[in-house]
Amino acid sequence: MLKKLAELFAAPLQREQSPWDQAAVALCVVMLEAARADSHFREEERTHILEVLREKLELSKGDAEALLEEAIQVRDDSTDFWQFTRAINEACTPEEKIRIMEDVWRIIFADGMLDAHEDHLAHKLRALLNLDHPTFIRAKMKVLEEIRGK
Repeated sequence: MLKKLAELFAAPLQREQSPWDQAAVALCVVMLEAARADSHFREEERTHILEVLREKLELSKGDAEALLEEAIQVRDDSTDFWQFTRAINEACTPEEKIRIMEDVWRIIFADGMLDAHEDHLAHKLRALLNLDHPTFIRAKMKVLEEIRGK
């Protein structure tokens, strides 16, 4: 029985036939989670996620859209969030994780508001990505300054 439980928890993030590695799916899921935190997945949030995927992963528009659709399915089929942040922690440098946190803040602030659920998710991500609080606040302030400068 313990062996079956261990196998269940060691299951891969995505289906075997997926062309995406775990880190790519995980990155997309984290951004998707930020977009959905306030129970609304707006077009500007979707657009931002696609832009990040195209830039960070050097994907075509079609590939970015395919990855997003797969991430939606993978997240909807998953029961925990930790597996995705673990994949990011294993694949990314601290600097890359800071940039991911900045992108999460950009998605959260895409509608111009900070919902309590979004704030909670951001703090949860900070801990799961092993970012210290000052780094987390600097990422948030950087994004707020960008928004104010527009």
